[in-house]
Amino acid sequence: EDEHKIANSIKKGLEQESYAVDVAYNGTDGYDLASSENYDVIVLDLMLPDMDGLEICKKLRKEENVHTPILMLTAKGQLEDKVEGLNSGADDYLVKPFAFTELLARVKTLTRRPKNSSACTASRSWPTPWPWARSALPGAIWRKSTTTRCSARITKPPPG
Repeated sequence: EDEHKIANSIKKGLEQESYAVDVAYNGTDGYDLASSENYDVIVLDLMLPDMDGLEICKKLRKEENVHTPILMLTAKGQLEDKVEGLNSGADDYLVKPFAFTELLARVKTLTRRPKNSSACTASRSWPTPWPWARSALPGAIWRKSTTTRCSARITKPPPG
């Protein structure tokens, strides 16, 4: 987060909830921290000096040793912005202005996920009109592949 007042407010709120927080005020420092330290979650602004949040997210997702969930926190709230952010590798997207309680709930949700779950992909053996529902279908078997990513294979179609 490049806005010091917002960054410090988020940091203070998360620390009051017993989170250890590092802050970077530009993209280069943020990327350096995210790629060299082990975090439970990354809260990432899109519009950062030096390197924008989309570039950071894409670079982190290309690194094999970084599987940290990423929550994009930004003023860019158009549908296209959200889709681009999620497609770049973000696990969640929250638009400013926001309520801190919602940010906290989203951080808690992301930290509850098993490690490497943000890198999970789903595959299926039959076509479905609801690709977003693939991983929630009955009959899914999750397995860990050799690239440390998870994959799901649906063994039978759901009833009905």
